Amino acid sequence: MLLYTSPSSQLTTTNPEELLKRYSRGERDFRGINLSEEMLSWVDLEGINLSGAQLYVSILEGVNLTEANLTRANLSWIDLTAATLIKANLTETNLHKA
Repeated sequence: MLLYTSPSSQLTTTNPEELLKRYSRGERDFRGINLSEEMLSWVDLEGINLSGAQLYVSILEGVNLTEANLTRANLSWIDLTAATLIKANLTETNLHKA
C-alpha cells in the first residue's frame, strides 16, 4: 500500500493505476506521494506535481514529465531511460544513482 497526503483529503491509499486514473480526470497535485519500488512506464504525466514524492528504486522508463514539479523528490536509484524532463523543476531533487 502506498500512502500520501493531499491538501484536499486525509491520508489516502493509492497505487500507479489509481494515480493514472486520477491524473486522467484532471488531478495534478500528488505532493508527497510514495511510489517507491513501482513501475510506471511510457505514460504522459505532463505538468504533474510530485514535489516531495518518494520514487526511489522505481521504473519510470519513457515517462513524459515535461513541466513536472519534482522539487525535493527522492529519485535515487530510479530508471528514467527515455523519460522526458523538459522544463521539469528538479530543485533539491535527489538524483543519486538515477
